[in-house]
Amino acid sequence: MDLPVDEWKSYVFQKWSLLPKSTQVTISTAETLSDIFLHSSLLLQPEDEMFLQNLSRGYLVEKDPNAPLFYREEGNKKFQQKDYMGATVLYSKGISHSRPHTADISLCYANRSAALFHLGQHEMCLKDIMSAQMHGYPERLQPKMMLRKAECLVTLGRRQEASQTISDLESSFAAKPTLTAAQFQILQTNLCRLKMKAQEKESLTETFPAALTKALEDMDLKGENGQVPSASSSVSLRTDPLRGRYLVATKDILPGELLVKEDAFVSVLHPGEMPPLCHLESKWDTRVTNGDLYCHRCLDHTLATVPCDGCSYAKYCSHDCMQQAWDLYHSVECSLGGLLLTLGVFCHIALRSTLVARFEDASKVIRKLCGEIRNRDTCSPERETLVQTLTCDLGGESENKGKMLEPPVPGCDLNGKYESNYNAVFHLLPHTGNHSPEHRFLCALSVSALCRRLEAAGCYKPAAAVPPGSGSELDVWGVAMLKHVLQLHCNAQAITTIQHTGSKENSVTNSRQVRLATGIFPVISLLNHSCSPNTSVSFISTVATVRASQQIGKGQEILHCYGPHQSRMRAAERQQKLRSQYFFDCSCAACQNEKHSAATGPRWEAFCCRSCGALMQGDDVLICGSTSCTESVSRDHLISRLQDLQQQVGMARKLLRNDKPEGAIQLLLGCQRDAQSFLSGEHSLVGEMEDDLAQAYAALGDWQKSATHLQKSLQVVEVRHGPSSVEMGHELFKLAQLFFNGSRALGSTLKPRGPHLGQKQGRPHLRQLGIALHAIRMFQQDTDKSIPTRPLFL
Repeated sequence: MDLPVDEWKSYVFQKWSLLPKSTQVTISTAETLSDIFLHSSLLLQPEDEMFLQNLSRGYLVEKDPNAPLFYREEGNKKFQQKDYMGATVLYSKGISHSRPHTADISLCYANRSAALFHLGQHEMCLKDIMSAQMHGYPERLQPKMMLRKAECLVTLGRRQEASQTISDLESSFAAKPTLTAAQFQILQTNLCRLKMKAQEKESLTETFPAALTKALEDMDLKGENGQVPSASSSVSLRTDPLRGRYLVATKDILPGELLVKEDAFVSVLHPGEMPPLCHLESKWDTRVTNGDLYCHRCLDHTLATVPCDGCSYAKYCSHDCMQQAWDLYHSVECSLGGLLLTLGVFCHIALRSTLVARFEDASKVIRKLCGEIRNRDTCSPERETLVQTLTCDLGGESENKGKMLEPPVPGCDLNGKYESNYNAVFHLLPHTGNHSPEHRFLCALSVSALCRRLEAAGCYKPAAAVPPGSGSELDVWGVAMLKHVLQLHCNAQAITTIQHTGSKENSVTNSRQVRLATGIFPVISLLNHSCSPNTSVSFISTVATVRASQQIGKGQEILHCYGPHQSRMRAAERQQKLRSQYFFDCSCAACQNEKHSAATGPRWEAFCCRSCGALMQGDDVLICGSTSCTESVSRDHLISRLQDLQQQVGMARKLLRNDKPEGAIQLLLGCQRDAQSFLSGEHSLVGEMEDDLAQAYAALGDWQKSATHLQKSLQVVEVRHGPSSVEMGHELFKLAQLFFNGSRALGSTLKPRGPHLGQKQGRPHLRQLGIALHAIRMFQQDTDKSIPTRPLFL
């Protein structure tokens, strides 16, 4: 979904192939983005726009008056099945299609409040009750909802408000008797029960994860960095002809130190799988997507979304977020939802970047744009007219009109400060010459079509410094949008979050990292790549934080991983991926070391000798690495055994999902015995089996055995991914859950057996302990804080 949908790509590529050779050459050899954009926009024909419009109509982003009833009925079915999460999402979909102050929206809000109540989301439940009342919820249905409100208030410890709510109910019934005496008695009984519940709640001590969360609130950056305000004083911006702009340590940096804390200049929620209506069995989609669970502006997780009043697609965590989004960009984007979904996330970010740029110093923005469309030597008549139009009224001294002063480091202001603003975004490299002519044409034609639609709708308001009625200002912003689309190929940052898998009743929950959104972070874009980086990046909503993952010496470069990590793929595969997306060959220490490594391959993929246990070496025929052993075997034979073993492990996981832990344990123990005869003890599948056994024993309540297997899994994870890795955070958090839940169940402290993972003489290694605490903070319940991630990979 980053690039346009396949149908539009195929259409544009075919159009490119049918262009006269001279036209292809003109666009292919164009020296500036303005030439590419202007030539391509002239080729956009009405039939092209019609084809794109038909594709856009396939996405249901407008409000459908028939949808609320459908979603409410589907939500009721989920509610009856006690699938309250599924019901909540379906009611939210109904709300997003409802018009304000209608029966549809009030009923959907009321039903969602009931689902949220059963999910324990009492604050959200109260807000939905208020919304239902505000939109005219029928008076005859009020008593049940008000009783729900009272129970929420008591649960939250707001007993005075709860008593007032019950009193109001009693007064209402007295004035208009609708309940029997028995029903009145039930109300009083419920009130007493709720008061007792509130007293019990006050006597409970705070749980370990909640207490730890408060102790680990995000720290601010240490020291003021006058050059890069989003970075700590421990780093400095440098520039080099070979490395470009980059950050270096100005002093020795310890592991875990916060180096960068930056809010995204803009971000766009990834829509997830949103097939056009023609691909769906029903007109209305009932599947859960990111857009149903996360705020479209701040990316906060929410079960009680607040919809845009104009479309059914955009949803927010609060009315404040909705208003901020409307003021900044959504007033323009609201009517373009289908088109933006068709053109992809990159086009959406490009448009949003220029919309947000309108709120910065307009004259500076226009000067940058005009500089972009100027040719270094000569200007075409069209371009010269465009530049003159936009620079004639920028203000300032007459001798400086139209002149552009550039700071020594691109992206900095004239004082040398590099801020997370449009100036920095604009100076990110688009690598125009590295993109294929077909790709440049696709991007340019897509942006041209977007500009035509904006112009036709009359909804794009350029910066105040642009003279109204000039007729060409949208083309200038079109050039900027084209630049942003090309920039994103190398500079887009995937914003990820954690989604929990499996049943909530499990004492040890599993989780997976998913892409939530795509954003632009100008400061983080300064970091160069290493396949073995010295930092990790994590996200809280739209804010990215960069921390040192190891000790960094003074003068060393601050390095980030763009995706291909040495613990996840071999050097050849890493080079291919980096070359195809980022247009460079990596020469980091990890790549250099791997060129001279032994023929055994990574330890997490290694086979061992069945006779002596030594690692096997070779290509097609593997030979035992021990000089005293003559064992040999074909690689194909071992791969076949590995595949069979993976199938068996898959069957065991299916048993686990079906709540049959005993059968899963028996199967996994058999798999372990088989693995010992040909897999290295550090093979990734060995670690996965230990992890599966830990989950199975936890399901049976055997906490000690579960902890033992999970600790063995940790050893394998550390070998492959390193002690400061995301994967290590996953496992350490699971171990923390296991100790916490196991200790609570047994009434005693569950302790690990023996030293492991760098422990010495029974004392936990501080580094491991710090990672565990950081992992717990990131994985805390109901906050969906994200884990370290790498830039977006196409």
